Amino acid sequence: MTSELPDMRASDAERERIAEILREAVAEGRLEMEEFDQRLDATYKARTHGELEPIVRDLPAVGAAVAPVAAGQARTGSLARWSERVGKPATSGGAFAFWGGFRRRGNWTVGRKFTAFAMWGGGEIDLREADFEDREVVIRCFAIMGGMQVTVPPDLNVEVRGVGIMGGFGENTKDEGIPAPDSPRVRITGFALMGGVGVERKRSKAEKQRLREAERSRGRLEKGDRLDKGDRDK
Repeated sequence: MTSELPDMRASDAERERIAEILREAVAEGRLEMEEFDQRLDATYKARTHGELEPIVRDLPAVGAAVAPVAAGQARTGSLARWSERVGKPATSGGAFAFWGGFRRRGNWTVGRKFTAFAMWGGGEIDLREADFEDREVVIRCFAIMGGMQVTVPPDLNVEVRGVGIMGGFGENTKDEGIPAPDSPRVRITGFALMGGVGVERKRSKAEKQRLREAERSRGRLEKGDRLDKGDRDK
């Protein structure tokens, strides 16, 4: 008669490795946020290898080769790496508003030269989920007795060179960040006459959610450390 070996205790590093697999899976769309929360919670409560293994049994390891996905399943917007967001056909090369407004936001592709004009009106240009036709992009904004708001992700390389005449043309940093070395370079130029053009660095909702989950993961890991230490001290 053979006896089964006791299940080995899991380490903090092993729990964090499982958590990283879950984070990658939710970023790729393999897990919904509700299921991600449930599995992540189970990860930090797990005490043995036997409890950890089923949590990621149906998921690929981080960095593992997987079969190519269909084009419709490819990651887009802020979920994609910068290299995947450059070199696509432009869907818009400009915008115009007169006694009205325009909006460019969500998943769209910015032309290498994009010109926006607003007179007695306003416009919104949101680059947080956008793709780019080229690695060098120029956005020209002209506002006359009107206004425009340009929103960019904190890790995008942006240079603002506009002029305000009896108005304003400038940058407001809401979420500080460091430009990624592989991000496209975007130059925002133009002028505002008796109006304003504002450029704001701000994270998308998806990015904020990922940061919250990372913070929550660190908190659970620290809690697990304290519980393990308490068990050892007994």
